[in-house]
Amino acid sequence: MNQSFKERFGLNASILSMLGMVILIGMGEKMGERFLPIYILAIGGSSYAVGALNAIDNFLSAIYSYIGGILSDRFGYKNTLISVSILSIIGFLIVIVFPSWQAVLIGSVFFISWTALSLPAILSLIATTLKENKQTMGVSMHSLVRRIPMAIGPLFGGFIINIYGIVLGARIAFGVALIFALIAIFFIHKFVFETGERSRVNLKAGFIRMSKPLRVLLVSDILIRFAEQIPYAFVVVYVVNNLGNSAVTFSFLTLIEMLTAMFIYIPVALLSEKVRSKTIVSITFFFFAIFPLVLSISNSIWILYLAFIIRGLKEFGEPTRKALIVKLSDPDIKASAYGTYYLIRDVIVSIAALFSASLWNISPYMNFGIASLFGFIGLILFIRFGQDQRTSG
Repeated sequence: MNQSFKERFGLNASILSMLGMVILIGMGEKMGERFLPIYILAIGGSSYAVGALNAIDNFLSAIYSYIGGILSDRFGYKNTLISVSILSIIGFLIVIVFPSWQAVLIGSVFFISWTALSLPAILSLIATTLKENKQTMGVSMHSLVRRIPMAIGPLFGGFIINIYGIVLGARIAFGVALIFALIAIFFIHKFVFETGERSRVNLKAGFIRMSKPLRVLLVSDILIRFAEQIPYAFVVVYVVNNLGNSAVTFSFLTLIEMLTAMFIYIPVALLSEKVRSKTIVSITFFFFAIFPLVLSISNSIWILYLAFIIRGLKEFGEPTRKALIVKLSDPDIKASAYGTYYLIRDVIVSIAALFSASLWNISPYMNFGIASLFGFIGLILFIRFGQDQRTSG
């Protein structure tokens, strides 16, 4: 690979190894995870069980993000990534062996740990191995590659479900996920290299050392995640059950979403070197806010295509937002600061996810409308008070 090309896109041995790991685990996980809501309903769970799954996801992701930051700072990102992969395997086994909605909720405690626990470690790897002006590009490359299994995984999962049915098909998909996770553990052990110093910080210190601009971003982000998570678990239910589309159709819509995101990552990463982070993040927040409204009026397949293109465009500035968190954080505790940010954000957002089923049972349009309202409030708040530079306090 040409050296100038690698420098342009922030690629080194550790980054390339991490990207390969993300594809392996993500590909297996997304084959089954995206269909869990309809799997739960098929094996006797209610809409409240679906809402509980989303709430558990958000709540534990918050805790795991904080733990992931602490583990990464104390024990290194390589050891953290191996440990997280083992936890995912335990979760996959529970879902495969026990076909009940209760087992899904228990198993999710383990397999949702991958994304939440690994992200602070991955960002620590990026911050450690790349120069500051290439960190947004590094995050963008991670986000781009992460969307490859998110796009292809549900497509294969949808075909498996169409062939074997929802119940058996979902369990087969998680079996494939388990195999890929085992391969990924070997991949991490063999090719990811550890660098950087270790540090210790607690939750109180992490919050106190959070800058004012980072706190503004945090509050805005919480409101934006209300817009995302209130309808999140019910998007597949709405498309398949309410609108009468097949699992394969939903898979193609997901493919459209992921391809849209993948096509914009690199151009936006290059743009971020010239344009204010606040501008890019504001555009991202707009797409988060508008998606539920467009989905609610999707009375044809073409409007559904548009809705999922918008859903993909909400990734417009997500790498920039993640890099901005690192930029606005105390430089001595970047992984822990990132974990603290996500702990606060996702604990609060999990409450909204818990009430999502109640809004859904009133009306899908109530669910989507309330979600969008929160999104626009978060957007306005960030436009008014958001900043690009770290300040003390």
